[in-house]
Amino acid sequence: MGRVIEVNDTDFDAVTQSDEWVLVDFWAPWCGPCRMIAPTLTQIAQEREITIAKLNTDVNPLSSGKFGIRGIPALLLFNNGKLVDQMAGAMPKPGFDQWLNRHMA
Repeated sequence: MGRVIEVNDTDFDAVTQSDEWVLVDFWAPWCGPCRMIAPTLTQIAQEREITIAKLNTDVNPLSSGKFGIRGIPALLLFNNGKLVDQMAGAMPKPGFDQWLNRHMA
């Protein structure tokens, strides 16, 4: 199925410009809600054809700035290299599933 990878400012564009579904998770080690949703995102990667790309905002400020990320967790959904949707904040897995189903159905 899917996979979970770490991305950085250098490879961000290469990862998000692929012809697959990519969900970028903007996070930081000190962010409690980010740590809370991490297992849910791993589970989503196991259930769907999607790449979960984790970007640590503490050490990768360029990508965060490019998309105007001001609060984390922030999630950006890409398909075929285009930004499809974005959301901020943590939620239970059913909420993530509903959000993804709207776009990936």
